Amino acid sequence: MRYKGSCHCGRIAFEVDGEINGAMACNCSMCSRKGSLLWFVPREKLHLLTPEEAASTYVFNKHVIRHRFCPTCGIHPYGEGVDPKGNHMAAINVRCLEGVDLAAIPVTNFDGRSS
Repeated sequence: MRYKGSCHCGRIAFEVDGEINGAMACNCSMCSRKGSLLWFVPREKLHLLTPEEAASTYVFNKHVIRHRFCPTCGIHPYGEGVDPKGNHMAAINVRCLEGVDLAAIPVTNFDGRSS
């Protein structure tokens, strides 16, 4: 299935292919403040509809994840990184996807604060 997503103001817009079988809620200092629910997909499944330069990047801690956010409205629609096996991944904030029933998505909690 193809989902459309964006930040609040639309400066960052994208499509992502896949099936949402679950999302992750992380309690690290960044994710707990953002309140995002993350769905991980191979990076090639994320298709930006706006220029990559439209998004700003924030990295912290081990500098492994590039947290991408809109410099205009402040929303964090996705992040990018590499999984332990070396695969390029995108972490999609399912709260930024259109037409998704968040209550129907199983959420797994991740203790990122201890990582």
